[in-house]
Amino acid sequence: MKGFGLYLIILVCLLAGVSYVVSQTQQTETLSYNQIYNYFMDGDVDQYDVDDTTLTMHLKKENQTYTYDLGDYRSVFYNDLGETIQQQMRDGTLTKVDYSTATIPWWAQFLPYVILIVLLILVLAAGGCLLAIRKEINGSASAGEPVSVSIQQGSGVAAIAQKLKTAGVIKYPHVFRWYAGKQGAAGKLQYGEFDLAPGSSYDDIIEALSAYAKADSVRLTFPEGTTAIAIAKKMEDAGLCSAEDFLKEANTGDFSQYRFWQYVPDDKDAPDRFLKCEGYLFPDTYDFLKDDTVHHYVETFYSHFDKQITDEMYAEMEKQGMTLSEVVTLASFVQEEAGNDQDDNVAQVFRNRLAEGSPYPKLQSNTSSYVQSDADNNYLWNWVAPYYGGWDSIPENIREAYDTYTCTGLSAGPISNPGIAAIRAALAPQPDDEVKDAYFFVTDLAGHYYYARTYADHQKNCDEAAKVNKNLK
Repeated sequence: MKGFGLYLIILVCLLAGVSYVVSQTQQTETLSYNQIYNYFMDGDVDQYDVDDTTLTMHLKKENQTYTYDLGDYRSVFYNDLGETIQQQMRDGTLTKVDYSTATIPWWAQFLPYVILIVLLILVLAAGGCLLAIRKEINGSASAGEPVSVSIQQGSGVAAIAQKLKTAGVIKYPHVFRWYAGKQGAAGKLQYGEFDLAPGSSYDDIIEALSAYAKADSVRLTFPEGTTAIAIAKKMEDAGLCSAEDFLKEANTGDFSQYRFWQYVPDDKDAPDRFLKCEGYLFPDTYDFLKDDTVHHYVETFYSHFDKQITDEMYAEMEKQGMTLSEVVTLASFVQEEAGNDQDDNVAQVFRNRLAEGSPYPKLQSNTSSYVQSDADNNYLWNWVAPYYGGWDSIPENIREAYDTYTCTGLSAGPISNPGIAAIRAALAPQPDDEVKDAYFFVTDLAGHYYYARTYADHQKNCDEAAKVNKNLK
């Protein structure tokens, strides 16, 4: 309640100001006839009216309205000032106003008091809210029985506050969010299972949530470029959930709370895409709680991805006329073809091929093609075909949409889950000068990249790479 007295003082000052302004705009004073005479003669009056013996006049310089009872001076008033008034009205400097209708209605005199009452009610209500908030922050002397609250990994303070409200631990999630930020504790809150008593002070809640709940968790690392199917299989092998359930939730679950999700096409808008989730299961090291929900497992990946795509990146996509799906798809090829210090160069080659008027409008990447060899890193051969039960069982539209040697432009969707470096390279590559207009590249077994603008130079590079490979065998 520290601020309550201050609010009351401000309210009183405000009301005093309002009352002063009202009184000034409606001021009436006892004037002498000589003063009235001089006001008219000097042209200070811009509006007037005479109702019976009552003179009402408005002084333009002072912006005030005065009344005067002429009494026996009514005839004298017109004898002295009649011609002057008529001349000023002809000049347009003076206007006769019917103040009987223009005057403030009777109820207006009570308006300041009505405002006062309303403001007092608001102040009292605000005071009540402040008391309730202060009580919640400080906690209740009679805290309830502890309840179990599950905080998912990667949850921000807003999500945690909402969890606490849903569990009945707190009432005001926005206040908790503000308080945690004010105390510098927002980044210290951990994930896990916590027993929290409703009515506990915010400090006690924050202290409890700041203790790392490592027990009953599984740590898994997913390298950049891991496919969705490989991620699902790893979750299954860790005993967290079945691969089938993971993929089903990742593809059909509701994750509309994340910004990026609105930019991922639905299946009906992408009929040739293999998996909706591919590309957005951000690869990293995660600690998963055992016996958590499949939805939360998937959410861990998606929430992390959502944080990677900044406002600046969305703005750059809009500037370039690229969709998030296109950026992530291109990034997945960059990840598979490079995934190293050559990300920007490889991305530039692919963007050159995709550019309008390009003589080579196909990506022609062996990472997704008809190449049928277990030794190759090939998305169609290694991941899509087994999913459908064999190469010949792949739906024709999907096979054609992912074969980069036959389809023009990008494939129907990403071919892996790229890291942030590959995503940034795909969106805004910073290539070496020699690569800025290149359309081809090849690598040797030593990890060296050769870039070329023409097919003839590319063939020379292939021969050079073959010599290096031969010497290494």
